[in-house]
Amino acid sequence: MNFQDWFKLFVEQIANTSIVEWFAVGFGVSEVLLAKKNNIWLYPTGIISILLSMFLLLNVKLYAEMLLSIYYLIMSVYGWIIWKKRKEEGENQVSWSSKRDLTIAVLISTVGFAVFYFALRNHTDSDVPILDAFVSATAWAGMWLLAKRKIENWIFLNISNIVAIPLLFHKKLPLMACLTIFLFVVAIFGFFDWKKIINKNKLKAGV
Repeated sequence: MNFQDWFKLFVEQIANTSIVEWFAVGFGVSEVLLAKKNNIWLYPTGIISILLSMFLLLNVKLYAEMLLSIYYLIMSVYGWIIWKKRKEEGENQVSWSSKRDLTIAVLISTVGFAVFYFALRNHTDSDVPILDAFVSATAWAGMWLLAKRKIENWIFLNISNIVAIPLLFHKKLPLMACLTIFLFVVAIFGFFDWKKIINKNKLKAGV
């Protein structure tokens, strides 16, 4: 398929995009921009986007990503509570992960991939078990780090995003694929913005 054919298909898919997908993308954009700004309102907007996305993912048989959305929902509530508590305690800041944090994140990714792949391969009709499992497992780790306000969350989330982009196009969810491209770019800036926050906090602390 040449570029002209691909673009024509993309335009057709955008024209047939449901109102649910448009709203899911809109709230998803708001969520990532708020996360980049280290703003607690990322969580309520994210919860709305997650609920809408769950409906879409179930319809295209991306079961692992559907489970990922449930995990996102749980972690969003968890993260919202933690961020609110830390703000009240005057600890509204981000930091680098400790070795323990990174070890847990890698374990979440590895074990998550194995569990997802086994379940998808043996108990569902998924036609993309490897990619679906990988996207979900790495995003699980990223969301856990985000809730703990660890800067490496952007790295894990972008590892997930880079694989999710072609997967979503393959599943004919072009708007969500474009959202993921947007998330990928914003995550890069988010990493450097959070790094500036860390350096600023170090200067204030005289480290």
